[in-house]
Amino acid sequence: MQKGFRDLIVFQKAFAFAMDIFEITKTFPNEEKFELTDQIRRSSRAICRAIGEGYRKRKYPKYFSNKMLDADMENSETQISLDFAKHCGYISEDEYSNLINKSEEIGRMLYFLAENPEKFAPKNNAEHS
Repeated sequence: MQKGFRDLIVFQKAFAFAMDIFEITKTFPNEEKFELTDQIRRSSRAICRAIGEGYRKRKYPKYFSNKMLDADMENSETQISLDFAKHCGYISEDEYSNLINKSEEIGRMLYFLAENPEKFAPKNNAEHS
């Protein structure tokens, strides 16, 4: 039985991914502080926020699906920022591949949630987390 959004494997993976992004962006040049660094941190964290928001309203299947798709949109935005980071030489090919693989896995999981909202609906009105 799910206790809350933090128990979702996709949330746990997305949170870890956002923390990986945070750590790796510490090495980005200062001139990127207000551009790429802030943007990639915001989009990676927004994945988690959308999952949490959608889970809170999971009794509304269309809303839940929409928020999971929003999370996936933020995931795609993060991938684009990773593309820039790699092409600008801020991350290595190995770092890029590792992060993209994590992001792709998260994307597949988000798509599953979006396509199967009934599997995550509360079982009764008393359940709220």
